[in-house]
Amino acid sequence: MPVAVVTGAAQGLGYATAALLAQRQHALILVDLQPADAAAERLRAAGASVQALQGDVVDEAFAVDLAARVARDHGAADVLVNNAGVSLIVPAEDTTLAQWQRVMSVNLQGPFLLCKHLGQQMLARRRGAIVNVASIAGLAGISHRSAYNASKHGLIGLTRTLAAEWGGRGVRVNAVCPGWIKTEMDDADRGSGRYADSDIINRVPMARFARAEDVAAAIAFLADEAQSGFVNGVTLPVDGGWSSDASWESLRLRTRA
Repeated sequence: MPVAVVTGAAQGLGYATAALLAQRQHALILVDLQPADAAAERLRAAGASVQALQGDVVDEAFAVDLAARVARDHGAADVLVNNAGVSLIVPAEDTTLAQWQRVMSVNLQGPFLLCKHLGQQMLARRRGAIVNVASIAGLAGISHRSAYNASKHGLIGLTRTLAAEWGGRGVRVNAVCPGWIKTEMDDADRGSGRYADSDIINRVPMARFARAEDVAAAIAFLADEAQSGFVNGVTLPVDGGWSSDASWESLRLRTRA
């Protein structure tokens, strides 16, 4: 049974991804800063093999311990999904250094550490797939998100670099770039009053938010050697056409009539 490590797996996209990988017969290791035991129990009730670990992905000691556990119990992970992330909506001129460093640590340093320590095991057996969860904010600039945008641009750069380094050694590294998803993170951001549902729906050509399951399906595709075995270094937008549409809003909305 292939083994998948999914970070940020207690809720939202991470949980949806874990649930889909469980349906595809993966054993799961759920990683989250908050306890993921409830998520693990729901998946076990559906018949999945699941282990839940609580820890901070920015802590290299945790990454080393996670890799040691995986090596002891499974030899190596077959799939790593770097989904853990944090958001920040603050004008650039008001962003503090502490805020900047926290976003960069979680969104970029954490994926690097897990790629490094779990990737070493994949490289040793010349097989594995890593999927990094970036964002459309890694493909363009979105106002008041300087730290978040920079972290996701950096994650795409890391993805492409590792794909170039590791592809010839059997390890594929790709990224997904979701648009806005209806998750707990969106609830918190929207609750701040900085945007409304209509701001997103009117911007997306498909006229809706993404569902976590939409993005999870793309992650599962990139993780599957049989389906995407020659796909490496790709940044796949899952955004309903957001990054393709340069129309102004009134023109976009007229196309829906």
